[in-house]
Amino acid sequence: MHDARRPRGFTLVELLVVIAIIGVLVSLLLPAVQAAREAARMMQCKNNLKQLALAIHTYENSLKVYPAAAIVQNSTDLRSGQMYSWMVMILPQIEQQTLYDQFDFKNTVLQQANDPQATFIAPYVCPSDGAKGKYLVDSALTSGKRFAKGNYAAYCSPFHTDLMDEFPGALIAGRGQEPRDIRDGLTNTVVCSEVRVRANEQDQRGVWALPWSGASLLAFDMHHGGSTGSNFTYLSASLTQTQPPNNQGPNADMLYSCTDLAGAQLAKMPCNTYGDGAMRYLSAAPRSNHPGGVHIALMDGSVRFANDQVDEITMAYLISINDGHVVELDKVLR
Repeated sequence: MHDARRPRGFTLVELLVVIAIIGVLVSLLLPAVQAAREAARMMQCKNNLKQLALAIHTYENSLKVYPAAAIVQNSTDLRSGQMYSWMVMILPQIEQQTLYDQFDFKNTVLQQANDPQATFIAPYVCPSDGAKGKYLVDSALTSGKRFAKGNYAAYCSPFHTDLMDEFPGALIAGRGQEPRDIRDGLTNTVVCSEVRVRANEQDQRGVWALPWSGASLLAFDMHHGGSTGSNFTYLSASLTQTQPPNNQGPNADMLYSCTDLAGAQLAKMPCNTYGDGAMRYLSAAPRSNHPGGVHIALMDGSVRFANDQVDEITMAYLISINDGHVVELDKVLR
């Protein structure tokens, strides 16, 4: 006898239940997938930063000095002279000799016929932020030249970028420092950190070839509380007014042009324009899209994680090369 029963399919209710279950599973898995991807991106950013620190040491091994933070005529005016950043100078050390050779060092960085400054360099880009494809193109600042952006910058001062000669960080303008100049020791001195970029073509942040505030240089804006010529020490009045990781104020990144204050604020990258009223100082904060902080590289080549609430005094002493303090890194950095 033939079985007269036919195969039973899903009812509408059962189908809806299955779809709901699949939706719940996807919603549970998606954050885990995103977290895994961000962990991989963070690792790449960390590795890039380590490579930059090692390139700085390779440069010193060859030339017996660390690269200058900026090739300029006057360290208090980072728009003077040739205007090459330290990131241009270490190109041979990150296997970019061909690109380095395209720069005509007889001219300023604004006068390059072949536009090497418009090249995106993989070790200069953190995948968590995605600087690739973003440029600075400003007729007033760069004569209309395109400058590619990246995601790393060096600390030149615990104070202001335009005061690096008086209050130096690991890299300073005009000359390369020697290891003996880092008087606090390589393990107690920060050299590089991360920065974020915007698609805004008038925003200089992240531009690797220019030695400007927020572009390839950072400063913490902790004022000196001692006498002229003495070891750097913090000024208590500067507390809560500095540039910690991912700073949201009251201080802001000081740029040569901040044309979109509202957009910068919405992007959690506040800025002001240098020279507007009392705005006569230059500093900028390290920034990243990583949860809770930024990676920083020390002069000994190690890479740590500084959270957004890092102790201001400790951070200032890590940036300064001559404060005389030994920092217990494990207590302030991960």
